[in-house]
Amino acid sequence: MTRSSDPSSEGVVAFAPASIGNVAAGFDLLGAALAPLDGSLLGDLVSIAPAENDSFRVTGPFATALADDPRPNLALKARDLFLAALRAGGGGAGPFAITLEKCLPVASGLGSSASSIVATLVGLQALCGDPLSVPELLDLAGQAEGSTSGGIHLDNVVPSLLGGLQLVVPGREGKAAARRLPWPADLLMVVVHPELRLSTADSRRVLPEHPGWPETVAFAGNLTGLVQALHSGDRALLGRCLRDPLVEVHRAPLVPGFRAAQAAARRLGALGCSLSGSGPSVFAVAEDETQALAIAEAIRGAFEGAGLASQGWVCALDPEGARVLPAGFRSSRCEVRP
Repeated sequence: MTRSSDPSSEGVVAFAPASIGNVAAGFDLLGAALAPLDGSLLGDLVSIAPAENDSFRVTGPFATALADDPRPNLALKARDLFLAALRAGGGGAGPFAITLEKCLPVASGLGSSASSIVATLVGLQALCGDPLSVPELLDLAGQAEGSTSGGIHLDNVVPSLLGGLQLVVPGREGKAAARRLPWPADLLMVVVHPELRLSTADSRRVLPEHPGWPETVAFAGNLTGLVQALHSGDRALLGRCLRDPLVEVHRAPLVPGFRAAQAAARRLGALGCSLSGSGPSVFAVAEDETQALAIAEAIRGAFEGAGLASQGWVCALDPEGARVLPAGFRSSRCEVRP
């Protein structure tokens, strides 16, 4: 998480990147922040300024997707949790004029809700002089995320806040904590989003309440194998562990064309290919840009065969995570289309 050194009294614009939850091997425990190679900003932006009265509006290509939702926007939920945390510590702040530029599609598997939440928290944190610690921000982000998704899970909010590939680990006194894992600089993330909405809550409903012992042991071995592969540079082991032995089998039927997309990516040599978070977006890992572009086209072709239009990005990992953008920033370079 980075910020400008001198937030203006006129306000700040905070950006939080899109993310891949689970990264195949780490259900609810692994997440990766995304940075498209073309330099576009893939994520939501939140503008926050001091005001006489609280106000909130939503703009951007996916603003209309939120218009019919009767629940309070997650940016407002994040604001309320942040201000409550300040009051609990004897402080206070506000009112604020907040504008959410919704650049990520809703219910997409790209960490859309996490991006809105994290950008709001980072903007408030900057305006208020950094009153909260990173574990406190993660805890608030998890609470906001869990308010609509059916349970607290940090695999999107952690990378969106901190950047890179993040592993959620036990924290002190029950607080959220994470550790950045090494990621080979030459490996690229291919991300393809089909025009289909699939909420996290709906995708979690298809999961068994109690996984069997064989699946649980396979998950544990696979995740620890992935961590070992990343630290040791064992590319062959990495390829064997970029898979999902726990939840993919239950969620795959919810995404038409997913199995064909996965098979197409593997034929082209992808080290791994799975659902991004709860789906419907799909990610694959490629070893160079030429291969990545071919994989992206193959995945899009598989979705087209299932009757779904799609769009894709070739990404590196975003090393920074959420940040306050330079003074004078006026509009995003998000290339996502509704």
